[in-house]
Amino acid sequence: MKAFVEIAGWLAAVVILAAYGLLSVGRLDGKSLLYHALNVIGAVGFVINTAYNGAYPSAFLNVVWFGIGIYGITRARHHAR
Repeated sequence: MKAFVEIAGWLAAVVILAAYGLLSVGRLDGKSLLYHALNVIGAVGFVINTAYNGAYPSAFLNVVWFGIGIYGITRARHHAR
């Protein structure tokens, strides 16, 4: 279980940094479905890792990050129609 939690945390870091990096260099739009999906995936990994390790303020932050990402996905899907 510990290995899974560590992998989830590291993958989350990579995914969120990739999303931010791609946004910063103009390869992703901040309103795109992909950008928000990457943030949601990263948030889930961080929630798993931080909750397991008892870092509750960080877990809370990532639950909120997840919610914002879901909202962004909903808006992106709505605008794509």
